[in-house]
Amino acid sequence: MPADRMTRTAKAPEAGIVHLGLGAFFRAHGAVYTEEAVARSGGAWGIIGVSLKSPGTRDALAPQGCTYTALELGPEGAVAHPVEILRDVLVAPEDPQAVLEAMADPAIRIVTLTITEKGYCHDPATGALNLDHPDILHDLGSAHPVSAPGYLVRALQLRHDRGLRPFTVLTCDNLPDNGRVVRGVVLALASRIDPGLADWIGTEGRFPSTMVDRIVPATSPEDIARVEALTGCHDAAPVMHEPFRQWAIEDDFVDDARPDWGAVGAELVTEVTPYEHMKLRMLNGAHSALAYLGYLAGHETISETVADPALGAFVRHLWADEIAPALTPPPGVSLAAYAEALGARFANPAIRHRTWQIAMDGSQKLPQRILATLSDNLVEGRASPGLILTVAAWMRYVGGIDEAGRPIDVRDPLAERLRALSDGAETPEAKVAALLSVREIFPEALARTLKGHLAEAYAQLLRDGARASAGAICTETAGAD
Repeated sequence: MPADRMTRTAKAPEAGIVHLGLGAFFRAHGAVYTEEAVARSGGAWGIIGVSLKSPGTRDALAPQGCTYTALELGPEGAVAHPVEILRDVLVAPEDPQAVLEAMADPAIRIVTLTITEKGYCHDPATGALNLDHPDILHDLGSAHPVSAPGYLVRALQLRHDRGLRPFTVLTCDNLPDNGRVVRGVVLALASRIDPGLADWIGTEGRFPSTMVDRIVPATSPEDIARVEALTGCHDAAPVMHEPFRQWAIEDDFVDDARPDWGAVGAELVTEVTPYEHMKLRMLNGAHSALAYLGYLAGHETISETVADPALGAFVRHLWADEIAPALTPPPGVSLAAYAEALGARFANPAIRHRTWQIAMDGSQKLPQRILATLSDNLVEGRASPGLILTVAAWMRYVGGIDEAGRPIDVRDPLAERLRALSDGAETPEAKVAALLSVREIFPEALARTLKGHLAEAYAQLLRDGARASAGAICTETAGAD
């Protein structure tokens, strides 16, 4: 007999937040923090979620009253928590005006975002708005936007025209200086629509930067069955997550209006950059390195990849010798202890974080996660063989064929272009040169400096494979010590 559908047990608080991009990460992180903050300190901080592309999340959540299960996956077992902070889920393409009206409601004080790097329609190498992006070209000429920056600008325009205060824009995506990035793209778009609006947003609006951290693997049909077995209820939209979580937020909000996130463990800080760089480079950078090398070596998940002796040693080398030396840690934080904790988190067998999932959108992620550290090391004269091998592994990955000769389903905004560049060159040197010509990823000076080193690393990957190439770096480093 089928289990009953999960249902709401308590009314959500009145809405105070609209969230753009209602994926698994926010539902396992920001929504949970917000629910706990309201339970602890009160406040009208219910959340209206917005799906910017497709109705799938709404269609799964609506029949169960927008409630869902957050399943904590620890090494000792799983613990289920019902989450009931969502009030509604809107689907932007179905009714863009309804989304704008929700964002323009005076009760909404914050708009949060998890739209991934590519959702900002910006140049990852510079952070500037890409005015040639098809979605931005559309939004310049239409009051009904399709991009996240377009929704932010048009909703702020409605509030400005109605004499309302702006909302705070709180991005929760893995971008360096993410608040600055979203402020920049919003002001650039607003200035093209109405310079007076841009002036008002720039003066009255607030765009605090954040650092978010929690590993949230994609939910599988097996996960849905597991939640049903644990809870006795069918949940069509549960989220899986590790026990660890962290949220550092610059405490800069319009009229100081925000939930009491600090009461439930969020860190309200004046400067988030040290937290952001530490997490983006040590966690996300290592994740990307393991994703490309691990996938090429035939590993499905991060836990399997770090259990491989060669790749486990490789990531420890990256942290100790190439990434940590380029960082200034937050006050009171030991980077060595942080790396040790990351190693334990990556090895958690209960978290099946797929290498293929992490490898998505590499053209958007590489500049922040890998190339920024690589550039700093070049300036300081530090060797970076592991980071160079990571870039070479990405280059082989976007070529679309793994080490066993099987096709790779490359998901990236530039996937077709990258594959064509790779296929159009015959030698490792030519493939590297072709991919280094993509200026959205590689600034010209950096590309020129890296060209020879990357060609050597790419040739080594072809000759020896990912495991042996990673292992050789650790052997060489140990020998140098």
